[in-house]
Amino acid sequence: MTHQSVPEADWQRTVERLGGEALLEHEAREFGAFERARKVRCALDHLRLVLAYCWGTNGLRLTAAWAEAMGLASLTNVALLKRVRNSADWLEHMVARLVGVGLANPASPKGRLVRLVDTTSVAKAGRNDYENGGRWRVHSVFDLASERFTAFEVTDETDSEALDRADVVPGEIRVGDRAYLQPDRIAKVLDAGGDVVVRAKWNGARWLDSDGERIQLIPLLQKARGKGLIDQPIFIEGSAEEPMKLRLVAVRMPKQQRDLAIEKLKRRARDKCRTLRPQTLIAAEWVIIVTSLDREHYPLSAISDLYRLRWRIEIAFKHLKSGVGLRRPPAADPRSARAHILCHLLLALLTEPLIAEHLGDSPRREAA
Repeated sequence: MTHQSVPEADWQRTVERLGGEALLEHEAREFGAFERARKVRCALDHLRLVLAYCWGTNGLRLTAAWAEAMGLASLTNVALLKRVRNSADWLEHMVARLVGVGLANPASPKGRLVRLVDTTSVAKAGRNDYENGGRWRVHSVFDLASERFTAFEVTDETDSEALDRADVVPGEIRVGDRAYLQPDRIAKVLDAGGDVVVRAKWNGARWLDSDGERIQLIPLLQKARGKGLIDQPIFIEGSAEEPMKLRLVAVRMPKQQRDLAIEKLKRRARDKCRTLRPQTLIAAEWVIIVTSLDREHYPLSAISDLYRLRWRIEIAFKHLKSGVGLRRPPAADPRSARAHILCHLLLALLTEPLIAEHLGDSPRREAA
């Protein structure tokens, strides 16, 4: 097999999608990934080697053998590993540049940008204690209108989810699950000109009324069982001197969903040898949400619909793992692991426009 047998047209299209030859050559030197032509002739060949290793399943030795057979480069597996490690910062910059393209025209069809925030994790190499650490986190923001990721950050398990981790686009509505009920972080999103729709645990915050008196959510839920709806002002205490005024929206789930939610909680408690609190079982019947959106323009049904759109980022994560192939990095070294994850994020960003084009005017797009 010769170097000429490689599908050059496909590779050149990929290069153009990544910014073009001139930009990639410049960035590779700027971030120290490629310094001078020796065993590898140019930054594009260097990138091709790194992508071949991270996207493939052949390992370092077979990837180095493939590169030599293709006439791409002649280097040892150790030299290839060094190049992969040195590429992490460059790859991170490429990912940031590509996701930034999605913010060029941020307005959604309804005039508000809806951005879903969530985190997915992959296990670290050689670690089996996934639940208790030993994982890499990919903090993500997904733009509902364009059906694409618009922010990524890769950290280890010591960096927790943060609602304001990505920059806020003024006017956006940021949607998050229970992990993002963070009063100080919510305040930062509001200060930056955004709004929030965040699911809440019944005991996830210090709930207050307009007089600063403590509110217990469970009695509120029990009182509203017959109606099945709650929509009222509420205050949350954070580090600021004054409590933050938000809106509490709660919807009681249909019986079948309630039963499934309660059974899931009981099964998880049995697996972990824990006893469930009665309040937890009561709250499990409800979807509890706090939002900064006003009732006049966003009635209770609209808030509920906005939160239900979170399933889109879950589907995007499934594509990232099952479609793109993001899984446990083969190396324990943080630089190699970051490069491996970032290469798969690049692949996801390269395939997103193709998916969006295929969706066209599907109901999923119109839902945004």
